[in-house]
Amino acid sequence: MDELDSEIIRNLQSDARLTNRELARRLGVAPSTCLERVRSLRERGVIRGYHADVDLGALNRPVQAFVAARLRPMSRPVIDGFKAAIGTLPEVTAMYVVAGDDDFLIHVAVRDLEHLHAFLIDRLSRRREVISFRSSVIYEAMRNPVLTELPR
Repeated sequence: MDELDSEIIRNLQSDARLTNRELARRLGVAPSTCLERVRSLRERGVIRGYHADVDLGALNRPVQAFVAARLRPMSRPVIDGFKAAIGTLPEVTAMYVVAGDDDFLIHVAVRDLEHLHAFLIDRLSRRREVISFRSSVIYEAMRNPVLTELPR
């Protein structure tokens, strides 16, 4: 990653719909150079995709929560089975395998607190491998839309 790669990433994170010509103009490079750099970033897996940032409230999912879950027994088949089952539920927006007291951190977005409660009771607590969970309702979220490389 050099400075030009970093600027390409910064610009695309701000607006992934930029045309190659506009991106090249902003960076002060030839369109062919820009296209080759973007292609290289995709091939190297630095750019993994392009996504729309959608307002969860507009999808009737204004209530968000983090759910920390503990599983037993700890084995690869149990972990893989849990990931496969929970990761496909419509309420789940992201799932993380974590170290520490908890095994999973699950981000959910639902219509209201009643639906959050139903998710916890009807979907999560019914799984035999889940020995405990706790939820934290998110009052306000802030996300940094532009990430940069950290100094080495």
